[in-house]
Amino acid sequence: MLDIRNLTKQYGGLTAVDHVSTVFERGAINAIIGPNGAGKTTFFNLVAGAAAPTSGEIRFEGKNIAGMAPDAIARAGIARTFQTTMLFEESTVLDNLIVGHRLRTGSRLWDVLLHTPRHKRDEAACRDKAAEMLDFVGLSAIGNHMIADTSQEQRKRIAFALALATEPKLVLLDEPAGGVNPGETDGLVALIHKMVEHDITVCLIEHKMDMIMSIADRIVVLDHGAKIADGSPGEVRNDPAVIEAYLGAEHAQA
Repeated sequence: MLDIRNLTKQYGGLTAVDHVSTVFERGAINAIIGPNGAGKTTFFNLVAGAAAPTSGEIRFEGKNIAGMAPDAIARAGIARTFQTTMLFEESTVLDNLIVGHRLRTGSRLWDVLLHTPRHKRDEAACRDKAAEMLDFVGLSAIGNHMIADTSQEQRKRIAFALALATEPKLVLLDEPAGGVNPGETDGLVALIHKMVEHDITVCLIEHKMDMIMSIADRIVVLDHGAKIADGSPGEVRNDPAVIEAYLGAEHAQA
């Protein structure tokens, strides 16, 4: 589904992503791991269009999307969440999700100003999609609650729902379990599996290694912007370069 070829991003004399090549298969749970400053979030920014690569290709379903605008990449079928949830605190949960489906509608400024039938249909479709995604992540009961009154774990689920409202084929999750307790982490893992069961491919950045080793089909390890390993959890866990750079000996299998 996603074919990365010699992807590089330089900021002046700093190389944040250094000639990274990898492939993410459709229907799999893929993970990007590595120490702080390894280039993981920059990698996500390049795939999602928040930054343009210095060189290299990002082929999504055969098309090179490198350098395309974020809205065009979202329409192509890639959605993302962020390490810090970005939600409107003084709006309801449901109202926060309505915006997610707008990129799949056709209303323009004049439709909004004149309240045309198309605008009314699109508004109804966005509200229906928001309610559907809220149910998908298990939060239908709090649709009318203000974001300011929700917990960190609920905000993670709301961020998932917002990404899913765009009707993506691939979802990029940036530290989806960050800041939640082990029991809540288990619930988010179940939700990630549910996405895959509904034909949504997942790629995530995460520092919780027990979670990654149990959930990922494929892991890419970055260090100082370069790929130092790429393979199954078992292969990565026992790679000497990964143990030295990131995991530590306690993660290696006997």
